[in-house]
Amino acid sequence: MLKLPLPELIVFAVVIASYLAAAAAGILQLLAGGEKCKRFLLPLVALAVTLEAVILIFRAVAIKAVPLTGSFESMIVLTIVFGLTYLFLSIGIHRVWFSSVMVWVMLVLILLAAVVARPASQAYAMASTPWAIAHGISMVLAGAAAMLATASAVLYLLARRKLKRKDLLGVLGKVPNIEKLEHMNLFGLKLCFILLTFGLVSGIGLSVSHKLTSRAWLTDPKIVLIEIVWLLLGVILVLWKTIKLKEKTIAHVTIVAFALLLFAVVGTSVFCGTGHDSGFGGSDVKAGEKAK
Repeated sequence: MLKLPLPELIVFAVVIASYLAAAAAGILQLLAGGEKCKRFLLPLVALAVTLEAVILIFRAVAIKAVPLTGSFESMIVLTIVFGLTYLFLSIGIHRVWFSSVMVWVMLVLILLAAVVARPASQAYAMASTPWAIAHGISMVLAGAAAMLATASAVLYLLARRKLKRKDLLGVLGKVPNIEKLEHMNLFGLKLCFILLTFGLVSGIGLSVSHKLTSRAWLTDPKIVLIEIVWLLLGVILVLWKTIKLKEKTIAHVTIVAFALLLFAVVGTSVFCGTGHDSGFGGSDVKAGEKAK
């Protein structure tokens, strides 16, 4: 994070501070047991999303191209998409636990983005091809869908636990009803699976069209993890459709899948030396350009 240019560093610090303040407002909202702090929560998230867009503008000006060639930019876009999703859903879902969990997820993601924050990288010609654009957009939206499914899964497990303990006061008026959470969880999983499918297909198309080595798809830890998540979601959706898998199991698998996705984005870049550090899904753009 400290390697960022000064203007980006200042704006990104304000983004983190905004999400921290929003998370604190979420905690105060829970302690107060009402919606009093929500009038601070929504503007804080809106401010953070706006400032993240400013960071992308800075990078677009710096590289004179669409700034989607690095993991940091991809995670910024991911939080923007999820932030806008939260702002939209908050119009119809007025529950304190929903707001708090959604904000905490965004806070965790922006802190992870700080781990992989780097100055804007050079724009590569391959990154502007239709395959690469489709790949990047699909993977970012898949991540946002996974975040929505995970937030819903956490809320579902929380509500289920409180109901099991007969803690009705801890659920009524604070958490969306169980049926709505189940629907949101499954909707997020289905959307994530569809988008991951598009992302993997477009990634393969990018590799074939630019004659990139297929070994990367078989050995690179980031791609392997994303393929595992795609397979896991596919199996879960098939089992849900055929044997009516329990909602509790689906919720737990959702959290595991999201953890794997986060590690694919951040962990592989930090610990595994992935060669696909050019975006959320990875497209081996740098390797392809060097080969040319």
